[in-house]
Amino acid sequence: MTSILGVPVDAAYHLVSGFTSFLTPALGGVAAVAAIVLFTVAARLILMPLSLRGLRGQAAQARLAPQLQALRKRYAKQPERLQREMTELYKREGTSLFAGLTPFLLQWPLLSVMYLLFRSTQIGGKANTLLTRDLFGVPLGSHWLAAAGPLSLHGLVFLGVFVLLAGLGWLSFRLGQLMTPPPAGATAPGALIKVLPYLTVVIAAFVPLAAGIYLLVSTAWALAERAFFWRTGRISGAAPSPPKPVLAARD
Repeated sequence: MTSILGVPVDAAYHLVSGFTSFLTPALGGVAAVAAIVLFTVAARLILMPLSLRGLRGQAAQARLAPQLQALRKRYAKQPERLQREMTELYKREGTSLFAGLTPFLLQWPLLSVMYLLFRSTQIGGKANTLLTRDLFGVPLGSHWLAAAGPLSLHGLVFLGVFVLLAGLGWLSFRLGQLMTPPPAGATAPGALIKVLPYLTVVIAAFVPLAAGIYLLVSTAWALAERAFFWRTGRISGAAPSPPKPVLAARD
C-alpha cells in the first residue's frame, strides 16, 4: 500500500489480526468484530486527553455564544474591529474558535484507516485475511449498496447498524441540550444542528461493514465519554453566561 495512510493501515491490520486470532478460540466467527471493537476502544482511550480538550472547547464556545453575538451586532459594519474583539475575547477566556473541533478531526483519520483496511485485498504485499471474516454471514468488507435488497440478510445487518447509529445520534443531540440549555428567549436549534448528529448514518451507508462497526463503537464511546466528563465536572455544562458589561462600554 503506497498511500499516506499505508503505515497506519499496516499497523491496524496487525493489531486487528492479532486480536482476531487471540479471540477466535473463544468467540469463533464473531472474533473479527470483537477485534474491531477492541481496536476502536484502544484508539479512543489513547486519544481521550485530546477528546477532553475538544469537549472543553465546545463548552467554552457555548458559554461565550451570547458575548460573541453581542460583538457581531455591535461591530457588524466593522469586520476588522469585530475580528480583533473576538480574538481578544477568546484570548481572555483561554480558548479559540477551533478548540471544539478536535473530536471531529480525530475521527476522520481513524475511519479512513478502517475503510482502507477492509477495502484493500492486500496488506503489506500479502492477502488481507480479514476480508474472509463476516458478521451473520455478511462479509466485513462488503458495502450496503451491494446488497441484494433491504429485506435480505445483507440489508438487514446494515439496517441494524443504521438504526443503532441513529439512536446514538438522538441521544447525542439530547445530551447536548442538557449540557448547554439555550438562554431565555433563544430560538429553536437550527436544522443543521438537529441533523448533524445523524451524519454518521450517511457515512455508514457508503463504507464497508467493518468501518460502519468501527463508527458505531466510536460514536457510542464518544457519547459515553462526553456524559462521563460532564457528570464528573471535567467539562462545564452550565447555561451560557450573559455578555460582560465591558462589551457595552467599549467604543
